Amino acid sequence: MLETLRIRNLALIDDVELEFCPGLNVLTGESGAGKSFILRALDFILGERISADLVRPGREKALVEAVFRLEGEELFLRRELASKTGRSRLFINDDLGSQERLAELRPRLLMHTSQHGQQRLLSPEHHVEILDAFLPDQLVAATQRAARESLQGVLARRAEVERRMAGLMDRREFLEFQLAEIRKVDPRPGEEEELLRLREEGRRAERTHVLADEAQGILLGENGLQDMLTTLERALAGLAESDDGLREHAQEVGRFRDGLADMLRDLRGVGAQRGGEFDAEQVEKRLWELQQLQRKLKRPLESIVALGEEIEENLSFLDAGGLELKRLEKEEALAAAALREATAALNAAREAAATELTANLKSELVNLGFSEHLRVLVEFRPQAIHPGIEELRPRFLWVPNPGLDAQPLDRIASGGELSRFLLAVVSLRSREQLPALLFDEVDSGIGGQTLIKVAERIRLLATRQQVILITHWPQLARLADEHFAIRKEVHDGATYTLCASLSPAERQAELARMAGETPTTATDSGRMSGNSI
Repeated sequence: MLETLRIRNLALIDDVELEFCPGLNVLTGESGAGKSFILRALDFILGERISADLVRPGREKALVEAVFRLEGEELFLRRELASKTGRSRLFINDDLGSQERLAELRPRLLMHTSQHGQQRLLSPEHHVEILDAFLPDQLVAATQRAARESLQGVLARRAEVERRMAGLMDRREFLEFQLAEIRKVDPRPGEEEELLRLREEGRRAERTHVLADEAQGILLGENGLQDMLTTLERALAGLAESDDGLREHAQEVGRFRDGLADMLRDLRGVGAQRGGEFDAEQVEKRLWELQQLQRKLKRPLESIVALGEEIEENLSFLDAGGLELKRLEKEEALAAAALREATAALNAAREAAATELTANLKSELVNLGFSEHLRVLVEFRPQAIHPGIEELRPRFLWVPNPGLDAQPLDRIASGGELSRFLLAVVSLRSREQLPALLFDEVDSGIGGQTLIKVAERIRLLATRQQVILITHWPQLARLADEHFAIRKEVHDGATYTLCASLSPAERQAELARMAGETPTTATDSGRMSGNSI
């Protein structure tokens, strides 16, 4: 059940906190007072989107909080709506929550039964949902849905295989040509970069060897530097005999010549590195082959390597596609057989449930003011869901008065009749463990004794589970266990929607207003106690 609802900064709502009781909670007020904002807040906290322009002007965000009691424990929901971005954030028990999680919880929290729900009664698709909700064994419908989804999955895979094969068959010759060109060259990932690196290293090594040879030639060749220095040293030493000042120069030349021995050893070491496994001609030839392949296929080498793998995979798929289709055909046959069996079980269950449901609906509708001669029927129409398999789809028909032919709801049902039909369906479902029920003017279009019977039925529902009712009828409002009144006021140029939980005396005044009487209680003079929204 819904225990608490708090709304802040939503449209005309400033701040309100409503405490709901387990039985019948009634909200009343003049048209336009702001009851719709309560509904919008409930829809919002349960996952619906609302526009950012509903945030109260001048406020950064709207906030809706709700406390539900679910399976004996409290569940706290909070959702915020930013005025600038229109984005919302959801919290479940103070942890950031997801819409998927909320969608799982929503059917167990609140059932919103409104005029929109009445319109859904006119949809044959909704008739399926109604009838299936009364199947004694819900596993029958779940099994059929699972079998149908399984078959659809097989059909989708088969269609994808056929589509892919058809596209590849048209391109097979071209793909084989491309693959032959690629295999002829047989490129490897990163091969071009490796060859370019080898070429650069080879060129750099060749330059090194040339320079080392040239340097050794200068040192050791005919009239080389070493011989010339030896000759120079000898000459200076001879001159030193007559000019002792030249002796030092002769010694310097000797030391320099001796140092050239270390230089020569290093140069010979560089020369000894010549050769290696580098084959410049083979590298250039391979680079040319790779470049020719890239020009022919108009894509870089890495892409060509990936293309080759993709083509091989596609051609292998073509070769194996026939076997895959045969496997899927067998799988389809098995899935179709399972669906045929599950659909037969569902059809039988629907026909059996329809007999009991129509009898119960008639009883409920008679209690809601319809003629005892009322007839409710279910018409089954076969719908092909797979070749050779037909699902019986229900459609509700009725004869509210004697002498008429059975007609669909949308042909003869007024708004008031739809309201009561919807109430009858909900009443029957309330025998299950349902969430809180929210009725939004479900009493529209009815009056008199019929209205009293509707009131009695809603009151009976409220003894089984929580009911929240929005109404304009005092006959319903007087049955409330908790009565909230909503009205609109203007303060300092700003409009506010106000809400209050009414005291017994205030309730009498509000019921009098709803009945069009002149209030005589003290509440006529002023403020309603309680929260302002």
